[in-house]
Amino acid sequence: MRPVEIKKDVYWVGAVDWNTIDFHGYSLAHKGTTYNSYLVLDDKITLFDTVKPPFKEQFLETISQVVDPCKIDYIVSNHLEPDHGGLLPDMIATCAPEKVFCSPLGQRSIEAHFHPQGWPLEVVKSGDTLSLGKRDVHFLETRMIHWPDSMVSYIPQDKLLISQDAFGQNIASTERYSDQINPWLLEELMAHYYANIVLPYSPQVLKVLGQIADMGLDIDMIAPDHGLIHRGEAVGKVLELYKAYAEQKPANRALLIYDSMWHSTDRMAEAICDGLVDEGVSAKLMHLKSFHHSDVQMELFRSGALLAGSPTHNNGILPLMADALTYIKGLRPQNKVGAAFGSFGWSGECIKIISQWLQDAGIEVVDPGVKHKHVPDADALASCAELGRTVGKALKTKL
Repeated sequence: MRPVEIKKDVYWVGAVDWNTIDFHGYSLAHKGTTYNSYLVLDDKITLFDTVKPPFKEQFLETISQVVDPCKIDYIVSNHLEPDHGGLLPDMIATCAPEKVFCSPLGQRSIEAHFHPQGWPLEVVKSGDTLSLGKRDVHFLETRMIHWPDSMVSYIPQDKLLISQDAFGQNIASTERYSDQINPWLLEELMAHYYANIVLPYSPQVLKVLGQIADMGLDIDMIAPDHGLIHRGEAVGKVLELYKAYAEQKPANRALLIYDSMWHSTDRMAEAICDGLVDEGVSAKLMHLKSFHHSDVQMELFRSGALLAGSPTHNNGILPLMADALTYIKGLRPQNKVGAAFGSFGWSGECIKIISQWLQDAGIEVVDPGVKHKHVPDADALASCAELGRTVGKALKTKL
């Protein structure tokens, strides 16, 4: 890849991963991703973060188009996850930098990951400043957005916030700026990333956004470690989006997820959907045999209600439902209502099990749920529609 000068003497020198489709259980839906790294030419030539280890040769070649990698004086590690910090040992061996800067918890991560011997580590914390010559770097720890070691680097002379994984997206492209793609696609990519990566840390996001506002940082460019760089008017819009994401206000929309053996649960889901619509609630149905759990999570992120259905299977629920609910529980969605439904042939534990999963995920269960033996008849489908109306009414009270 060619380097891109994003500010005077500040370069994107990252790597584009066109082929990755799975990101620790999060589907990239064939969009790929980038591993962004930034190189600042100043009295002290400074590299911010690295890339995923398989891209080492490409990374060094891209840097070499700007400067000999051996001339790098400083490395700043904003985030130690291996797709950004994995090349740190190689870069230290190649560049022999004077100093490697990290947060206090970043030092612990470096020690745990790499067991370094003689590395020139220097710990910086919130409020510390580093002079590069004509530029200064101000550090702000952003613990648990989304790793304990995370921090951001702000360069006031360039009005540039190097934001590690915050404000990122997963997309492989030849474009480097978010204003070069369709605004609808950008919002979709950002929401998908937030819903699957950042969502559990929303309280920390709101705290950091407040700190940025209190500090009065003048930002006209946000450079994340994944995806496209935000510049100009896009910066304010992105900050507003993150605030809205973190607040997790309920929407007048319901998501129905289900799996089925012989289509009885499918029919129940369709009847529940009718009941939701009767209450003026928009609804989306997702059969788990057709959708990845990270796409389910994206839809739940934009919904105020979740209804989950499965037949009873071996005194439990179907594996795809257990998979989806496990994933949802780990992401800790807020301000949702929900209920369970399902068919059965013998024992009928399905709705009790699903209701408990929903409660464990922090979803308010507003109805005991509906189950029916074998194929639902007209009365059973009417009960399903009534469940939809009940959940719709409960959702309306939260809007």
